[in-house]
Amino acid sequence: MSTTYILLCIAVMAAVTYLIRAIPMVVFRKKIQNRWVESFLYYVPYVVLAAMTFPAVFSSTLSPLSAAAGCVVALALAFFDKGLLTVAVGAALAAFITQVLGF
Repeated sequence: MSTTYILLCIAVMAAVTYLIRAIPMVVFRKKIQNRWVESFLYYVPYVVLAAMTFPAVFSSTLSPLSAAAGCVVALALAFFDKGLLTVAVGAALAAFITQVLGF
């Protein structure tokens, strides 16, 4: 991947998350009283970021199996409340080891 592509992806993700947070402030002048709408608007940026980055996980390695191994390890470590650095290093190591073993 080129540097331009990566920077463009980061800019698009930043714009999308900003717009999703800014549009409700512009549209709704009064405080939102509905709990469902409030919780929906709270989680939307996280869902959008996940939807934009998750497909790239499976095209980031030479083998989809090694990418899946890294993804599974990352999800398992995140489930057990490990830190961001631990999750990232664990996922990278799992993908690397799977790739080296020829899967």
